[in-house]
Amino acid sequence: MALALATTPVASAAADTGGAVTVTAEEARLDRAAPQEILRRSGFASMAPEFADDLDRAGSFAAAERTVARYGAGLWRRAVDRAQGRGDAGGDLSRDDDRPLYWARLALTRELRAWQPEFRITEEGRARLLDRLERSSRGQDSIRYPAGKAGKGVKRILLTGFDPFTLDRDTRISNPSGATALALDGTWLRTSDGSLARVETAVFPVRWQDFADGTVERTLRPHLPEVDLFTTVSQGRPGRFDIERTNGAWRGGFPDNENLSRTETVPVDDPATQPQWTSTTLPYAAITVASTGRFPVYDNTSVTELPAGADRPVVRPDGPTPGSVARAGGGGDYLSNEIAYRATLLRDRLGLTRLPGGHVHTPVLQFGPGNTDPATGTVTDPEFVRNRLDIIAQVRAIVAVAAGAE
Repeated sequence: MALALATTPVASAAADTGGAVTVTAEEARLDRAAPQEILRRSGFASMAPEFADDLDRAGSFAAAERTVARYGAGLWRRAVDRAQGRGDAGGDLSRDDDRPLYWARLALTRELRAWQPEFRITEEGRARLLDRLERSSRGQDSIRYPAGKAGKGVKRILLTGFDPFTLDRDTRISNPSGATALALDGTWLRTSDGSLARVETAVFPVRWQDFADGTVERTLRPHLPEVDLFTTVSQGRPGRFDIERTNGAWRGGFPDNENLSRTETVPVDDPATQPQWTSTTLPYAAITVASTGRFPVYDNTSVTELPAGADRPVVRPDGPTPGSVARAGGGGDYLSNEIAYRATLLRDRLGLTRLPGGHVHTPVLQFGPGNTDPATGTVTDPEFVRNRLDIIAQVRAIVAVAAGAE
């Protein structure tokens, strides 16, 4: 279990006030060599300076809000288009790469945090702009399914991914779940039963506080009643996929991307009715026997619990026992378990108990041999790209099986 790390605000000079502008731990990593190279080699490096110039031209809060919305939505569209082969790649970095979106978003939020307009802006107003930028640049507010004749007979699939994480260990890290979200957003696929399906996606931050503030529920609640299947996706264990059978209501404390730690029961609305466990309704039996790609796919039933009346955690290979308290779901006790818990709890609270939904853990995305040391390695290599492309393709195949299963 990782220990919590101390969080120290990083200051940069504010041009107009001479004071200090606090940037986040995530934003402070931007100036390292790997993020700068990723931005440069993808063509995303110019977005932040252009954004700053347009913000400076905004003469009112309303104009600033329009600028923020335009850049946030534009960043998401640009990342999706790049991943799906539309338009100029902007550089020699592989199109399937999720990292340009992550680092470009942070470059924009850092500019917005430091912006000093000529008109007065309150702390609440700036927070509203930051929230708008976050949501729009993650695809959270652009989930749309075909309506009318175009949507007749079409299955609707909702998939979510995550930002890269553990970036102090290696700032080169990519997250295959985020790359999958970019590759599949707005795409069509043929399910295993022959049906046509539309996939919509969104990406979430690796931050405890955002989850406590309800970002998952706010994004998913409007859409769960209209979809035919949903799956949250994150990076899991080396060399394997896992369909996580059970999710636990526990945060284990591993530091997030802000270097903050939380060890507590997952905070949700109406905690008096909060269950310790939720379960997948994905068709795990059909998924695990299907031929979906080169990585094995497991039905993971293990959890860690405090048995009823006990005070020491026990690993249960076959799921929780009656009356136990959660200490880890099949997907652990970090934010991958938490998004699965929140999404399936929301499913159940909305009365959608027959809706197929749950969590898929991908293999760890690994660099090629000879490129594993972040101190000497390069930001990409052929095996790294192949591994990511194979994971994306296999998630797509898993979703096609799941959506077509009886």
